[in-house]
Amino acid sequence: MIILGLILLVVGFVVGFHILAVLGVILLIVGAGLALLGATGRAIGGRRHYY
Repeated sequence: MIILGLILLVVGFVVGFHILAVLGVILLIVGAGLALLGATGRAIGGRRHYY
């Protein structure tokens, strides 16, 4: 999810389609939050790791 967020962020800025950039930022934040909670051992949605 973090990698997809980075790709959308870069494509959004290069192409000039800012909605993609906003979606990329949202995916980055959600992916980082899930990674952080997974690293602390807290299961989210029944899964302990998100790959």
